[in-house]
Amino acid sequence: MMGAHKGGGPALSGRGLRIGIVQARFNLAVTDALARACREELRALGVADADITLRQVPGALEIALALQAMAQSKRFDALVALGCVIRGETYHFELVCNESAAGITRVGLDHHIPIANAILTTENLSQAVARQDEKARDAARVAVEMAALLRQYRAN
Repeated sequence: MMGAHKGGGPALSGRGLRIGIVQARFNLAVTDALARACREELRALGVADADITLRQVPGALEIALALQAMAQSKRFDALVALGCVIRGETYHFELVCNESAAGITRVGLDHHIPIANAILTTENLSQAVARQDEKARDAARVAVEMAALLRQYRAN
């Protein structure tokens, strides 16, 4: 499942993996693009449409709780967080970025499930749009790679 591939990383196969995605609706045009690119990459890696579950939440701060519910269900091999936080004029940006990331990390560690964090944190909308496709595709690859890695350890 995980041999070498020319990009330097492992060759990835998502066949048989169940992936949960939580998408924030805040900055919806960007997060819709993230969701589309993530799903496309998961499919390209062999994850079946029926094995991809997408749920939406209002914003980045709500992502961790939805991920926690998915993790507790034991139905998923890996999870993906999709969101977009754009800097404003107040400290709220730092709060949302830091707290959402900390919550996501905690869920992954508490439930022993890989979570790829693709919450964009940018200065402006154009930076978010420039990063949305590649960040989402990266997250799909991270989810598949880490799910395969943990499967190897659980099998031993």
